[in-house]
Amino acid sequence: MHTRAGISELLHTHGLAARRDLGQNFVVDPNTVRRIARLAAVGVGDSVVEIGAGFGSLTLALAETGATVVAVELDRGIVAVLRDVMAGHPNVRVVEGDALRIDWQAVLADVPLADVPLDDQQPDTQQPGTGQQPGIGQRPGTGVRWVLVANLPYNVATPLVCDLLDGVPAIERMLVMVQREVGERMCAAPRTAAYGAVSVKVAYWSTSKLVGFVPASVFLPRPNVESALVEIRRREVPAVDVPADKLFHLVRTAFGQRRKMLRRSLAGVVTPEAFEAAGIDPQRRPEELGIVEWGALTAAWDGP
Repeated sequence: MHTRAGISELLHTHGLAARRDLGQNFVVDPNTVRRIARLAAVGVGDSVVEIGAGFGSLTLALAETGATVVAVELDRGIVAVLRDVMAGHPNVRVVEGDALRIDWQAVLADVPLADVPLDDQQPDTQQPGTGQQPGIGQRPGTGVRWVLVANLPYNVATPLVCDLLDGVPAIERMLVMVQREVGERMCAAPRTAAYGAVSVKVAYWSTSKLVGFVPASVFLPRPNVESALVEIRRREVPAVDVPADKLFHLVRTAFGQRRKMLRRSLAGVVTPEAFEAAGIDPQRRPEELGIVEWGALTAAWDGP
């Protein structure tokens, strides 16, 4: 496992530095990465994808479990070093690419690296009404299911988790390390300060919980905030039987003015009759509604 001295040496030797624009904070504590691998509960026979692999601190711990690991890294300079570090680990495949734009179907299908597109073109094969692409990442005839285990860059953690929940159903479980505030939003319950549109999206697709915290002292460079470990388990079916795109449109609109009553934040969008049909008091605020109530309001809403 990499130590603080080891990461510092790799940076110096290769003329590299942590990039703020990529949100790079490298884990330099072997006990922390082994703890994450243990909490992920993966091993021989499991397929794991890691995003933001860096120099491979967590990758090495995951490889140690015997799982098959696909390590995705954007920084081209670091990718070359990562491939050297992983040279002796046949169960690890390194992919260079931007996790927000990469073709996940190709990456998780284990196609040759040269054939993996690094642009934002995704197949236009959505299931009607769900906004979800069917079978992304599943190999034909095998139904491979994936676990995401990652120290996610702070600057992309929220959109990345949301995008994967929306569009990559082959990732059925996640254990992600994120900024504590972000983790609390992902797992927040209604009527709490952290509860918002992200909380509703996560609840629609999955169950989630905070499983631990990580101090800033285990990173290089050291961030100004504590990190949280979030476990996300995809539901077999969404929490409510309404189209994802329709529900999320309504939620985003309401939380755009979260301090206002629903009758104001959704004025001109949801009619009084729809509120009545859903059994929702329009004088309530967005953060008071749980996923079941959002589903009821969506079902009653005659929107797009």
